Amino acid sequence: MKVLITGTAGFIGSHLAQRLLKEGFEVLGLDCINDYYDVNLKYDRLEKAGIVKSEIADGKITQSNKFDKYRFVKLMLEDKVALDALFKTEEFDYVVNLAAQAGVRYSIDNPYAYIDSNIIGFINILEACRYNKIKHLVYASSSSVYGLNEQIPFSTSSCTDHPMSLYAATKKANELMAHTYSQLYNLPTTGLRFFTVYGPWGRPDMALFLFAEAARKGEAINVYNYGEMMRDFTYVDDIVEGILRATKHIPKKNTNWSGKNPDSSYSSAPYTVYNIGNNSPVKLMDFITAIENELGTEIKKNMLPLQAGDVPKTFANVEDLIRDVDYKPETTVEHGIKQFLNWYKIYYNV
Repeated sequence: MKVLITGTAGFIGSHLAQRLLKEGFEVLGLDCINDYYDVNLKYDRLEKAGIVKSEIADGKITQSNKFDKYRFVKLMLEDKVALDALFKTEEFDYVVNLAAQAGVRYSIDNPYAYIDSNIIGFINILEACRYNKIKHLVYASSSSVYGLNEQIPFSTSSCTDHPMSLYAATKKANELMAHTYSQLYNLPTTGLRFFTVYGPWGRPDMALFLFAEAARKGEAINVYNYGEMMRDFTYVDDIVEGILRATKHIPKKNTNWSGKNPDSSYSSAPYTVYNIGNNSPVKLMDFITAIENELGTEIKKNMLPLQAGDVPKTFANVEDLIRDVDYKPETTVEHGIKQFLNWYKIYYNV
């Protein structure tokens, strides 16, 4: 089977590409390699999979020197002409769309970046899947879609109509757009709501990375909501396992679905959404303590109020994931933090 993975220079995408290659899939990776954060980290992720930086050029497919079945193309999802040509030429079986403009806080100052990548880019993916008979489109959503919802744990059947950031709104829009294409064109789609992903090769704007950087430099970290936060931290390998299983599980039309009592997690169309979270929220201060214990040092802290767009607590109900693909993330934060810090120390030579 041939799979297109968008966002393969990114955190999750780089891990997923290597996992699918080890499973025997043929993989074409796509990424625009924007400068939202350090592009050197993105190129280093690609190089780990055998994609050489000096050989990468816009629109040119680069062959990995490590995996025979892995190739990469630098391309923006907003480039509809180039994307359509790629789909027509490559004849993909599956598409896993992880490419997106990430970050809740960044969306407050840079809203148009989210419309370009997350809305225009996603409609281009949907159209390409529609016209090229893709067997299954899997795409990244986010726990941020739950917004003002305080029904804990977050269920895929719960209301997601009150986002707190434009980033969250674009992810909710992706789910609605995907359902429309599932309904109109019988395109099987699965949305995955990721919960606070962390681990080796993680993004520099995420909490664990920021905390490790501050500790290395002897600087203070910003602790928002005065530490009264809880997050369902989910290790990247668990996320990848969930994506792999969900990709193989192609949704079908559900004859039990009723418009008189609609459940938003599935449909009469071949459409579904899942939470992928650890199902075990951790207090932010406990998370910080685990980092300090692993580093053997106390980190200075700036205690600050809740930021605009942030939610105080996330908690994933993963019953649907267990039911359909027999999987539940279980990596502890202690193990995950240790794995991240081991990578961090080697990568930055500290």
